[in-house]
Amino acid sequence: MATFTLEFEHPIVKLEDKIEELKRLSEVQKVDFSKEIADLENTVVSLRGEIFSRLTPWQRCQIARHPNRPYTLDYIRMLTTDFVELHGDRAFGDDRAIVGGLARLDGMPIVVIGHQKGRDTKEKIARNFAMANPEGYRKALRLMKLAEKFRKPILTFVDTPGAYPGIGAEERGQAEAIARNLREMSELRTPIVVVVTGEGGSGGALGIAVGDSISMLEYAIYSVISPEGCASILWRDPAKAPDAAHALGLTPETLKRLSLIDEIISEPMGGAHRNPQEMATTLKAHLVKECSRLAQTSLDELLERRYEKFRRMGVFEEGQ
Repeated sequence: MATFTLEFEHPIVKLEDKIEELKRLSEVQKVDFSKEIADLENTVVSLRGEIFSRLTPWQRCQIARHPNRPYTLDYIRMLTTDFVELHGDRAFGDDRAIVGGLARLDGMPIVVIGHQKGRDTKEKIARNFAMANPEGYRKALRLMKLAEKFRKPILTFVDTPGAYPGIGAEERGQAEAIARNLREMSELRTPIVVVVTGEGGSGGALGIAVGDSISMLEYAIYSVISPEGCASILWRDPAKAPDAAHALGLTPETLKRLSLIDEIISEPMGGAHRNPQEMATTLKAHLVKECSRLAQTSLDELLERRYEKFRRMGVFEEGQ
């Protein structure tokens, strides 16, 4: 069970603590509290369902950023076998904010790539909070080209606040690296399956998110900017982040309605961090299905559909 509690989960946690207390008293005092415990457990299920059925966009952001949420390496461990991590962009260095390599999904050889956050302070710093430098995107592209060469499908897991905006990153061509990935991914002659597992932040997410199948986990977010960044620009006040989250339309339901994603993948009640193994089972079924579906499409048709998919995104009006 997750130890980190979000503010809106406090009523649930209080009931869960009461259940644990009754179980402890039952053992110590040899008193049967089974009926009371069962009633409280039913109340917890009902309350959790009620709370999670009316989450605000800002609360969705908090779940997407939950520190116990599974990250790319967790999914790779639970979903694949024979994973071999590959390092470096062959130009500058190895960016640990993006991981990737060779693996097997249900016996199928694949190339898997994703943003990787850290669990403790030391790892968060080493992974740069999943905010990649240019060498991270160049490493990702190198692996994608490898997949194309050997005709292996590509899986990408998106989970980043955004690309790193530091001076060094800009000096080494951050914008060019992301732009090159967008262009090259649009033309890669191999299937690409994208899943936004947590945060999908701006160009930092797009740098590995051009694909034939684009899905989001139920409580993930995907946006042109973070709510805090949007609030700082529009209102000069980061405290307006909840209002910005609502205005940005960053939830899977909104994005699917706008045809920016293809599918929403259900999470365990309370989020993927409540039951990572159940989440992995659901996600694996989705990935196997999509890889099998795309494998039946000719490469020429695959690229044509990919092109049309992104051409249809967005709405605009031409002036007189």
